[in-house]
Amino acid sequence: MKNTKNILIVIIALAAGIGAGYLIFGNNKNMPPAAESHDHSGEAVEISNDGAEIWTCSMHPQIQQEEPGQCPICGMDLIPLSKNSSNDPLVLEMTDEAVKLANIQTTTIGEEMGQSGKAISQRDMRLSGKIQADERLASSQVAHVPGRIEKLYVTFTGEKVNKGQKLAAVYSPELITAQRELIEALKLENVNAGLLEAARNKLRFWKISDAAIKSIEEKGKIQETFTIYAEESGIVTNRRVAVGDYVKKGEPLFDLMNLRKVWVLFDAYEEDLPNIKLGNKIEFTTPAVPNKIFKSRITFIDPVINPNTRVASVRTEINNSNGLLKPEMFVNGILKGKAISRTQLTVPKSAVLWTGKRSVVYVKLPDTTIPSYKFREIELGDGLGDSYQLISGLEAGEEVVTYGSFSIDAAAQLNNQVSMMNKNVMLKGADHSTHLPDYTESTPIEFKQQLAEVSDAYILLKDAFVATDAEQAAAAAKGVEEKLAAVKMGLLKGDAHMYWMEQFDAMQAHSKKISELTDIKEQRKQFDFFSQALIKSIKVFGVPDDTLYVEHCPMAFDNKGADWISREKEIRNPFFGDKMLTCGIVKDTIDKEFKNPPMEMAKAPKMSGHNH
Repeated sequence: MKNTKNILIVIIALAAGIGAGYLIFGNNKNMPPAAESHDHSGEAVEISNDGAEIWTCSMHPQIQQEEPGQCPICGMDLIPLSKNSSNDPLVLEMTDEAVKLANIQTTTIGEEMGQSGKAISQRDMRLSGKIQADERLASSQVAHVPGRIEKLYVTFTGEKVNKGQKLAAVYSPELITAQRELIEALKLENVNAGLLEAARNKLRFWKISDAAIKSIEEKGKIQETFTIYAEESGIVTNRRVAVGDYVKKGEPLFDLMNLRKVWVLFDAYEEDLPNIKLGNKIEFTTPAVPNKIFKSRITFIDPVINPNTRVASVRTEINNSNGLLKPEMFVNGILKGKAISRTQLTVPKSAVLWTGKRSVVYVKLPDTTIPSYKFREIELGDGLGDSYQLISGLEAGEEVVTYGSFSIDAAAQLNNQVSMMNKNVMLKGADHSTHLPDYTESTPIEFKQQLAEVSDAYILLKDAFVATDAEQAAAAAKGVEEKLAAVKMGLLKGDAHMYWMEQFDAMQAHSKKISELTDIKEQRKQFDFFSQALIKSIKVFGVPDDTLYVEHCPMAFDNKGADWISREKEIRNPFFGDKMLTCGIVKDTIDKEFKNPPMEMAKAPKMSGHNH
């Protein structure tokens, strides 16, 4: 009866979340439906507007069109869409109005309070610096045809240029000759079609558009000047030509710098460098923009000390779509020290969304012009009042959504982005290697044998839980600790060594917890975490000659599910004992030939024969 109530609560919450997402983002015919007759999970959608400006509604960002107008849903005037919008399917962007409507609230991880009632933090560090252009956004506009500059449409340094804008008109004798060849070849099309195509390709080589070539063919008239169009947007930093200049093919006409994103370079003294790390948060101000605090994170630390000033440059990056920040502006920054907690980091329970064994939170991204929230899977420990112990997935200083996360998740699902119900959306060109690594070939047999001894001790622990004997489980957990301590981690090198250290730390912590606890229910929670780490280790490093079975109970922990390892196919459920002894299925078989499947094959296996 209790499980039935829980299921009803989940269904009601899901319906409410999707409804909130519907209210925030609207029901528009231009938006793909949440479910079709075929599945598009795992596909990435790329949108290109060929440089045209896109207009959208601040309340309904799914409305996008190439000209201004009014939103067909709410009637509000459309506004230009920021060109800094994220293409990451893990990140959901929302308008300020949508954030207010959903009443989204966040909490900073790691702001534990000391005995004085104030947050314990490191000494903040003051840094000075200045704004610089992002070198990666620099470009040169070159002439694709030789000729004389007849007219300049961009005439001074500092002028703003948009992609596709007219820059110059060029008179080119070579182009005139090529056009004559095209017209003559057109007359001989029936005799020699290849000659016509060669004449067209010659013009295309000079970046003459197909539309212009077609116009020449239809009119049969020579075009004396051709227009050069901007290939990138930016600010003119150097005008290299004047009217009347003769330019060669490939010669630069203008140097452009796009300032939609800028660098902020801070000077850090040698003695400060040990306290500065990549990812550290820096808040800064500039006299040119009073009463505004900018937030950014360190993305690069110069590996070389300037021999004259004895400082190293510390770089942060920040969006500048509104153009407030200009190169060479002076800034004053404060490097924020991470919060220091006397206890383990925790995450509020209200921030966590549960889906099976996965725990999900939404992290508010810093330094974004548009409010942005990123889907993040985390690993949790025991509950502590209104919070959970945090094992992995978040760092101190990150902001998690504690109210409104279900609305964000529902909106992400409606937008075909990664969510609790839609995890398989991928971004083209990104690394999606979420499957386990495979070190079975490089792992020494001695290490596999030691890992097998840990598995033997684990089986005794599993049997204690099958018998629902808390005292026996505590004793067996101590035996597991001894076998873990005997594993020679020095046998592993490189990434394999680091991976084992992660799993070792988890297994050591959870086995110790089991040996200290007396409540069988709490012990079983720790056993679940331990089992996850051991299963990963066995799959990644391999077994010598054993055959082990990964078995799964879908009803454990209020239907969230849990796995364990057994030497027999026969189900003996350690999470329920005699209450549901045979509830479960065989999920995987691991022997010395076992290999983790490649990424495209790493999907949930087909299971059958669920026993009760």
